[in-house]
Amino acid sequence: MQETTEQPTTTSEATNGLTADALRAEAWAGEPFLREGEDPTRVLAPGTSRRRALDDALAEIEAGRRTPTPGWKVEYGLMLGLERVLAEERPHLASGTELRRHQVDALAGMLTELIAAHEREADPNGNGNGGANGAAPEAVEEEEEGEPTEDSTEDVLDEEPEEYTGPDPGAVRRYRFRHPTASGKTIAAAGFVEAARTLGVLILTHRRLLVSQFQRDLTDEGYGDRFSPAIERGKESLRGDNPLTIQTYAWFARHQDSISRDAYQLVICDEAHTALGEKTSAAIRSFPEPIYIGMTATEHLIAKQVSDVFPASVDDLPLQDAARRGLIAPLRDLRVPPVAAINQVPIVGGDFDQEILAKTLDHQALNQAAASLYRERFENTPGIVYAAGVEHAYNLAKEFRAVGLKAEAVSGRTPPVRLAETLAAYERGEINVLINAMLLAEGWNSPRATVCMHLAPTASRRVYQQRIGRIMRTHPRKEAGIVVDFVPKAATHNERVVSLHSLLDADFYREGARVTPAPRRRVQRRARRKLTPAPWLVPVTPDVRRRLAVITREWQRIDPKYLDEDEQRYWATIAGRQIRFDERAAFVEKLTARGASKACLEQFLATCAAENPNRRLRIIALSDRVSMTVERADFDDLVTLVTQAPTWEKDRMGGVRILLRAIAEGKADAPEQILARWTWRLARASRKLQDRRASAEFPEAKRLLGALANSRGHRHEENAAKLVNTALELPLSVGAALLASAEGYTPRSTQLIEAARERLGTLQEVAGALAENLPQPKLTSGRSRRRKRRKRKKSQAQQPGAQQQTQEQEQPKDGQEEPARAAKRKGPTKPKVEPAETPAS
Repeated sequence: MQETTEQPTTTSEATNGLTADALRAEAWAGEPFLREGEDPTRVLAPGTSRRRALDDALAEIEAGRRTPTPGWKVEYGLMLGLERVLAEERPHLASGTELRRHQVDALAGMLTELIAAHEREADPNGNGNGGANGAAPEAVEEEEEGEPTEDSTEDVLDEEPEEYTGPDPGAVRRYRFRHPTASGKTIAAAGFVEAARTLGVLILTHRRLLVSQFQRDLTDEGYGDRFSPAIERGKESLRGDNPLTIQTYAWFARHQDSISRDAYQLVICDEAHTALGEKTSAAIRSFPEPIYIGMTATEHLIAKQVSDVFPASVDDLPLQDAARRGLIAPLRDLRVPPVAAINQVPIVGGDFDQEILAKTLDHQALNQAAASLYRERFENTPGIVYAAGVEHAYNLAKEFRAVGLKAEAVSGRTPPVRLAETLAAYERGEINVLINAMLLAEGWNSPRATVCMHLAPTASRRVYQQRIGRIMRTHPRKEAGIVVDFVPKAATHNERVVSLHSLLDADFYREGARVTPAPRRRVQRRARRKLTPAPWLVPVTPDVRRRLAVITREWQRIDPKYLDEDEQRYWATIAGRQIRFDERAAFVEKLTARGASKACLEQFLATCAAENPNRRLRIIALSDRVSMTVERADFDDLVTLVTQAPTWEKDRMGGVRILLRAIAEGKADAPEQILARWTWRLARASRKLQDRRASAEFPEAKRLLGALANSRGHRHEENAAKLVNTALELPLSVGAALLASAEGYTPRSTQLIEAARERLGTLQEVAGALAENLPQPKLTSGRSRRRKRRKRKKSQAQQPGAQQQTQEQEQPKDGQEEPARAAKRKGPTKPKVEPAETPAS
């Protein structure tokens, strides 16, 4: 018997070795390399990003490093931290706040980029120059470190700046994501801070006010113990290994040379579009060691410049999607036609010249009108108003208070303590309207803010989006944010002034209606609507095809006075085809009261008479069309329509009568010869009724017409002469009916009939007489008559006597059968034949 000898395997030993190494590296780095339930041989397989992190960590441990080097942290620290955060069933912050789906998407997109950077040989971000399709903007003045100023630091111009072509080694570690304002970018930044618990984090923003706001928010989320002043070179040992510093871009541009290169491994750039100035972008390129994450809400407006500094995009959440998910408050829009013309105000640096704009708009009458508008439309609804300058803001606040509104103006001149007190009072409800120039355009948020009034129009899409972002935070008592644009109601996207519809590329404007998509779930059930949608709308897209599509789809709500002549005719054509009988009164009011052109009205009536499926509407439209003067070509089309169109087959006599009366009243603008041809053409179409009228009034008419129709040659001409002479002696209506039914077969007979028609009377008198021979068209529906008959039968059937009699007839007596049923059972019977009587009997 042979013995089986088992050979020991090294698989379990290798697994145990990987597990031991992972635990050893975790204690050294502070981040787990292996989590519960994971297979070490798979997740730590050679070539994976986590295995590379483990190998490099073991190498540094063998080299005697007690803590990870800054280079190792940059390469692997954030990646391992993101894996730890996202491994949770519900990713959350230190305070327990759960991350929402779009915030998790930003973290997951960043993790994907970091893993791909380790597992592929090529650089993930191109050649370090953003694909060479970006550009650095012109430099503008930096923000002072003291009080907030009116303009944002390192402001971005909408002009095309010169392209940066120098070396940029840190571009491979710079990323960006775009989330709309008020969707929770601060919480997303806190998610990255949670993932970077072992890294030094530097957060940059563009205003001192936002530095305090970031510190307050991160403290609430449980990261207050990590705050640290900026760490300079040579002072790294005085601080911990994971400092958290928040500063402005202006400070970073001045101090990047003295900042420690080993203390910070992650830099989070808030409002990344404000980091594109020459000095700030140069400072970022001169500090290439850390990983950069840029957060912006307006990246798509200036994508080339943002992608130059932050090449790789890790997540993108459009504004419409955020509104549909309910992440931000929906937006409604109100357009107010401007009183002051700003056509002559030049555009400098991508926006209107603020000094000239303030001189144009800052007038007492305009300020009073704006205050009255706000009070009448919104009363005490919390809002924010943007003015054209500091003086304009204070003058507006004075007028707003004069009409009884709790308003206050703030600016860069406002002391920091007073500014903080004013903003706190606004949050408490002691102030309802904040008026500013550009101080509160970015960064500041208040869930109470509901109305955004642009008393200072802007030509910058970036500035506009930042403004409306102030009212997009959700609130239990906010149904939607309201944007007030001072532009014409029919202004298209090609106007210099940016509006909500041009920003979102909306197809039409409907006063008070939502411009952003409706949220899938209505969260604010207690909120009342502050702005009621109007029953009309107008297309505002400059694309011709899209405008026509709006007119076709929404023709019932289109306001025609905002359409040009061609679009009004197109709208009238669509409406004439599809309008229903019960909508005619409201539609006629729109045509007359909303300023539709005469050509639009004529086109509507003509189309309705020709193509509408409702017979009564066709009759009414034809009557209304010929109640006004009709051009020769249009009237000829109406004559052809009534005499030949299949749709007029049942109403042909009514249509002929309407056109004959129009000729009699002189509504057709044409020469006498053309009018005569139309008159007898219409009379010919009603020949049967004309013949019947002539025969009823003059019994010999049928014999004369029969003799004329059944004769040929000279006999035919003699009969034509007799008929003509008789017609001239009869009354006008009878003679006209007789001549309308007559038809000559020879030139001589035709000439006699036509001459008699001319001698019968004036053309208007003949047309009127022919019209009187025809019955008036019926404008009542046949359904009503059928309905009355059904009701009459039903009432008769419900009478008690009738029911009892019916039952007695239907139920035979006992022992008897119904005759019909008995006959049916016996079968057919032959009729009896009576015997014929004989003469004898």
